[in-house]
Order: sequence, then structure tokens, then C-alpha cells
Amino acid sequence: MRCLLVEDEKRVADSVARSLRAEHFVVDVAYDGKEGWKLASTYDYDLLILDLMLPGMTGSELLQRTRQTKPQTPVLILTALEATQHKVSHFEAGADDYLTKPFEFAELVVRAKALVRRGVANRGNVLRLADLELDRLTQQVRRAGKPVELRAKEYAVLEYLLANAGNVLSRDMIVGHVWDETFQGLTNIVEVYVRNLRSKVDDPYPRKLIRTIRGAGYCITDQD
Repeated sequence: MRCLLVEDEKRVADSVARSLRAEHFVVDVAYDGKEGWKLASTYDYDLLILDLMLPGMTGSELLQRTRQTKPQTPVLILTALEATQHKVSHFEAGADDYLTKPFEFAELVVRAKALVRRGVANRGNVLRLADLELDRLTQQVRRAGKPVELRAKEYAVLEYLLANAGNVLSRDMIVGHVWDETFQGLTNIVEVYVRNLRSKVDDPYPRKLIRTIRGAGYCITDQD
């Protein structure tokens, strides 16, 4: 689960990011609206958390742009503006949830998880390729009907590959989706996780699905 948090109060942003990471979210943080839009328009996120009163570009404008370009991405507004008209106007603009400051971190995490689950349901719960099956709601993986035990990052890499089955994904693309911007340049980490995935998903079975495309990246396909 990859989340973008756009919050100009560094103390609040760091605390929220820490709480989400403890629940296995990958969190990118932007401290102003322009940087937030740059990240939101570059990467695919499972959830956006936006403050409204941001420097550079307001959270309202960022919400509007996001709804125009990525209408399915769940958006949670996190703000000190608690008047009813603010809530109504932003729900009408496309926000999925609205949480006012001060807030309990436990409530934020619960709401974030609920929005991600809703987004997953809208995209389709189960990804299938040949005899490989991944359930996004339960995060269970099966091959030929047998459960495959994966660690969190292994699961995230496999989900990204299956969601783009048949397409070649570069190492930079995989790093950008599964980890965060601090890992850019460390693409060798992808090789490690793909190797681990192969040992669990491919090696025990005669039919191999995960392919290395030399000089380009990786692809999962059941085509020869």
C-alpha cells in the first residue's frame, strides 16, 4: 500500500508518516502543494492524504487536479478547517473522507485502511494469471491452488507485476511503486526481491511466469 501525504507542518507529517509506516504503508511525504502534485502526477498511489492550507498549491487545487487525472485514487482530507461548508465543498469536489485536526493517529490509520480497501474493491479484488491467483483484500497468494507465503515487499512486487501483466516494468518503475522516492537509484533491490519471488512462485512449478527482459526490466506473462 503506497500513500502520498501532503502536509506542510513537518512535525505532523512526520508523526502521521511514522504511524502509517508502522502499519506497512509505504509513505511519500511532500511539504508543499507543488511537490505534492509532482509526486501525485508521477506515481500511482493507493491513497492521498491532503492538508488544505498548503504553500505553493492549495490542497483544494491538488484534489481537483487529482480527480481530473486519477479519478479512482482515494483522497483523505486532513485539515484544521472544520466548518460544515468546507466539508461539504470538498466532498462535492471528490474527497472520499475528511478528518479534522486535532485527531487521533489510530483513527487516521483506520480510515486510511478503509479507503485503501474501498479503492482495491473498485479496481477488482482478485488478480489471476494462469494458475497464479492474488487476492488484494485478504493479501493471499495461491499457485495451482496451493498457498504461497510472501513477505510484505514480495507481495507488493508481485501485485504490481500482476496488475500490469504482459507489460514490461523497469526497475525504476518497480522501486517507485513499491518503495518510495528515497530508494531511487537503488534498483538492485528489485533483483533481490524478484529472485525471492521466483523461488516461491515459479521454481516449484514447471510453467514459469516471471520473465527478465534484458536491458528493460521484468514482465509477468503466461505467453511464450
